[in-house]
Amino acid sequence: MNGKTETYLCLVCKKSFPLKSLIPLGTIRKVITEEIAQDFPESTGLDYICQADLTKYRMQYVQSILSSEQGEVTNLEYEVINSMQEHDLISKNVENKLDQHWTFGERLADKIATFGGSWAFLICFACFLVLWIIVNTIVMVKQPADPYPFILLNLILSCLAAIQAPVIMMSQNRQEAKDRLRSQNDYQVNLKAELEIRNLHEKIDHLLMHQWDRLAKIQEIQLDLLSEMSKRKN
Repeated sequence: MNGKTETYLCLVCKKSFPLKSLIPLGTIRKVITEEIAQDFPESTGLDYICQADLTKYRMQYVQSILSSEQGEVTNLEYEVINSMQEHDLISKNVENKLDQHWTFGERLADKIATFGGSWAFLICFACFLVLWIIVNTIVMVKQPADPYPFILLNLILSCLAAIQAPVIMMSQNRQEAKDRLRSQNDYQVNLKAELEIRNLHEKIDHLLMHQWDRLAKIQEIQLDLLSEMSKRKN
């Protein structure tokens, strides 16, 4: 205190000001006092700060909020890029993977089953039956190789059916293995997509919460400035 007018020292600039030009630290928002405490750890709520220094710390706090927000967005983008670089794609070509492990017999069974279930096989087999019947009934009338009722033809058809059944079953087993791998791969892809979407939702919600909180703090500081300006005018 100097002379007739009470003066106090500002904590920051160490200059003397009238009491009406100083603001007690105890009346300032906590976030601002924390900024001041970083430079002056010995400060208490009974200390005073001038208007110019208080404005400086308010602007410093706003700048730190904005810079940390930009840094957080950059870190989020970096995490996404880094995760994409470190993790391999789950989707795979099942056909190429299986073709490398099938034996010659399994591949042959697959081709035979494919041909046996086509129109080409039906047409060829129908032509064979018609030709067999014509040869044994018209061409070789006196001494047919397989006279009516074509017992030899029935034997050939029975042998063909007996051989064709296990070949088709082998082909079906291979197809089931393909379908099983496809379903496993689809499940893995869907699970990864679901986890990635959930992770993105959490990051977006976290970012929005931080933004709203920071905007509210900035608005509070602006309201303090407006209140102080209105007091000065009055």
